[in-house]
Amino acid sequence: MKIHELELFLIESDRCDGPDRPRSLLVRMRTASGLEGWGESAFVWRPDELAARRDSLLAALSGRSVFDIEELHLLDALWPPPIRAAVEMAAWDLLGRVLRQPLCNLLGGFYRRRIPVSVRLEGCGCETAANESRELAEQGFHTITVAGSGIPDDDAAAVKAIRELLGDRITLRLDGQGLYDFEVARDICAELEYEGLQYFLDPIKTAEIHPSAVLGRQTNVPLALWRSIRAGGDVFAAARCGAAPFVVIDLEQLGGIAPAKACAAVACAAGIIPVLGCRASSGVSTAAMLHLAASTPAISIANEIAPCQLRDSVLADSPEIVEGMILVPESPGLGVEVDRSKLERRRPIV
Repeated sequence: MKIHELELFLIESDRCDGPDRPRSLLVRMRTASGLEGWGESAFVWRPDELAARRDSLLAALSGRSVFDIEELHLLDALWPPPIRAAVEMAAWDLLGRVLRQPLCNLLGGFYRRRIPVSVRLEGCGCETAANESRELAEQGFHTITVAGSGIPDDDAAAVKAIRELLGDRITLRLDGQGLYDFEVARDICAELEYEGLQYFLDPIKTAEIHPSAVLGRQTNVPLALWRSIRAGGDVFAAARCGAAPFVVIDLEQLGGIAPAKACAAVACAAGIIPVLGCRASSGVSTAAMLHLAASTPAISIANEIAPCQLRDSVLADSPEIVEGMILVPESPGLGVEVDRSKLERRRPIV
């Protein structure tokens, strides 16, 4: 079964106003028989260059077997990694449809059918954060990630307010988003040492691994790395220097589902807990993450896959959310269908 055709779609989020709406690139891969697969990346090109980019990608992909997934990772045309991730995702989706199997079965099977997720709280004050956390807990979401604002006192206060209101009913995380200097990050750790954080994600401005190891030796707050993890070797380096007991695996940063699965294996072997992370999504990449989590025993705690992404999707039917967990789609491939009318409405006006 050969790759015959390729289409690229640039879409904008419906949930944001203004000129800086988050955008996604969707890839539609098709065989001569009409079977198709979809992939997605938050890395985007300008609308006026999509045609040339599509021609360049198709020249490298046309005539290749959809079964040759690993070979895609050797193609110079699939650069940077987010583009490779989107194309590889489409190939996996297409392969599952060819074989009439859900992607999960091609990755190891359904180890779990419901994926726990962490809900992110961004841009809200202490009282609002605490009240929203209570509402989320009542809906069944028991892991909350507070997104750092860059204002240390505000971020620490939000964490404390949530913990005071909900106690041990929830698991609490803080995402520093690489906003803090080393000394500020250390001070935040000291202030939150007894607030029971599951982890403090990307606390330092640098994406280098060693500074996190230094910080980790000066605090009892568990650390996690996301921006630093771009290959399996980074997971190994984090384990070797003791930088963090958690790593967030991002399909876009790693370049696809296959390298993400490999990173999870490295983390498991090194005694590090892997978590999946997904940036802004129209639903396609979220579905891919669900299949990866479902088929990987080591990915066992709540993932950074925002349920709100499914409310902003271009899917005909979004995966169901039950008691704070997202059900893994069981139809062939990614198990989801792109609604072309929704897709067209989301394309930017140029």
